[in-house]
Amino acid sequence: MNSVILRVGTRFLVGLLLIFSIHMLLRGHNEPGGGFIGGLIGAIGFILYAIACGTEDARAALRTAPERIAMAGLGVALLAGVLAAFFGDPLFTGQWYFIGDQKSGDYIPISTVLVFDIGVYLVVFGSILSLVFALEEAI
Repeated sequence: MNSVILRVGTRFLVGLLLIFSIHMLLRGHNEPGGGFIGGLIGAIGFILYAIACGTEDARAALRTAPERIAMAGLGVALLAGVLAAFFGDPLFTGQWYFIGDQKSGDYIPISTVLVFDIGVYLVVFGSILSLVFALEEAI
């Protein structure tokens, strides 16, 4: 597509969609959202960029193959599941790590659930982009 307005507008929308997808990823444990919907929203940004500027430019903007992103996401999700075994718990049992002072209440909880959601985010992001890029290149 040769629309200058769409190409310029898409560059702004991609950044906004990626920020919103990370917001959805991080709020997904206690509220609606999570890795799946965050990955879809992030992929939509690059799909829009591929429609406006072409698949080659979208691949260049992504800077890595989407298949590698999906494989890395599988590894991260597997790591989150296996991490519980090191503590003697069943597979995929949530483990928590607290950064800060727990006694005063000034701490940040980090869990393996968040690590699993990040893995799901990367799998969905990479797999959707690889499918859409392959379909768009075939046309």
